[in-house]
Amino acid sequence: MIKSILLNYCAGAACLLLTIVSCMGQNDKPNIVIIYADDLGYGDVQYYNPDRGKIPTPHIDLLATQGMWFTDGHSSSAVCTPSRYSILTGRYHWRTRLQKGVMNGFGKPIITSDRLTLASLVRKCGYETACIGKWHLGMIMPDPITEGSIEEGPTTIGFDYFFGISASLDMPPYAFIENDRFTELPTAEKSLLLIRGNEERRRGPAAPNFESEQVLPAFVRKSVEWINDQKEGPFLLYLALNSPHTPLAPTEKWKGRSGMGDYADFVMQTDAAVGEVMRAIEAAGIVGETLVIFTSDNGCAPYVGTGVSADPRYSHDRMHAVGDLVDMGHFPSGPFRRYKSDALEGGHRVPFIVRWPKKVQPGSVSDQLVHQTDLMATLAEIIGIKLPEDAGEDSFSLLPLFEGSNKPVRENAVSTSLSGLPGLRYGNWKYIAGPGSGGWTPGESDLPVQLYNLAADPGETQNMAGQEPERVKQMEELLEKLITEGRSSPGPIQQNDVEVIRYPEKQ
Repeated sequence: MIKSILLNYCAGAACLLLTIVSCMGQNDKPNIVIIYADDLGYGDVQYYNPDRGKIPTPHIDLLATQGMWFTDGHSSSAVCTPSRYSILTGRYHWRTRLQKGVMNGFGKPIITSDRLTLASLVRKCGYETACIGKWHLGMIMPDPITEGSIEEGPTTIGFDYFFGISASLDMPPYAFIENDRFTELPTAEKSLLLIRGNEERRRGPAAPNFESEQVLPAFVRKSVEWINDQKEGPFLLYLALNSPHTPLAPTEKWKGRSGMGDYADFVMQTDAAVGEVMRAIEAAGIVGETLVIFTSDNGCAPYVGTGVSADPRYSHDRMHAVGDLVDMGHFPSGPFRRYKSDALEGGHRVPFIVRWPKKVQPGSVSDQLVHQTDLMATLAEIIGIKLPEDAGEDSFSLLPLFEGSNKPVRENAVSTSLSGLPGLRYGNWKYIAGPGSGGWTPGESDLPVQLYNLAADPGETQNMAGQEPERVKQMEELLEKLITEGRSSPGPIQQNDVEVIRYPEKQ
């Protein structure tokens, strides 16, 4: 162990002061692989949904049997960009300007240059870092787009290497980026949004040879190559998959494999991608030294099927095409209610699996409340860094849970809908600060707010707000405290970047 020292970390015009408590010795630092699926529902992983999950996911299931699976894991939002901000910074996205919606492929960076990220954190202890896959956190594109370099992308906030796409696969520009350059200039124009028969939506700049089916295989190939190059270690790989998000683009090898349509085929290909990365880790002889974390940015999208369910519970409108899967016996949200975009559990309760042979007991399960913001404090404790006061404001270390503790590491957590409607957990109780789902799918409520006891009612079918007015008041006060103090983890009060929108919204 090295002695305690002070290390100045400077990025752009600002500096962070980090206290290095005791960076672990070279042979003790685990490699870290974070695999972030895109729109994969809690019930899409068969291990999580054995009775009502009909899509085979053998590789993700194996990962769960080899490590620990969390039944109560959450993303910060029920949509893409906000969750990505939070997993990389350990901070709720709604403390920034991004309080509702998502970015497009030309969005301006949401992670500021002085903000500590998972990548810049572990680099303090000698890690090589790579981001491969879907970014969707903003970067400065050249103007015109076919000239110059890309600025303020992943390599400016802690990643040594980047290969990927700027945002979702259905958002231009449609081109691969390596570090700060397009690998092929986007001199053509096309649309890859093949949904609801409207191929012209989101038409924009594209590399002539860029097609959606090649993207997932390219991310896997680059990840395997990068792992093979890290002979000495330690390293951090953040692999942000584009799947099974639309456009549903299974390769010919996977088309028709599920017998349940393109979405199920794409889930199977996503599972196979996880298997390829796991095989690369095994081939490199580093299974025992590698911490693998698998999770998803939000729940399954409600528009991924091919039609509307005959079951009236799942046929609220044309967006509810996921009903086709339900009719075939597959429930993408498992026992939970609704889907991507919603403040209800199906929007943000996601698979959360950890494998680390040196610390995590194989075949173990944790029912404790955990959140993707927790990765910041977890990695900091693992590598021996004390976080500065203005970093990881909403992060709690999961290391005790990894090591077998069954004591809660956090009392509360916030996850929001597409429109920004917050859902606040406190123990088994969940408060939603408004009526409805806050997303694309309806959520009926005859009261201005919602309160559910998830222990007794995981499907959020019985709104207890009218029967528990004192508890509603306590939850309202707690949410306001979390907002005004600028953090939920212990430490001095911090400032939010902007004035946070309050709910219920005033009429």
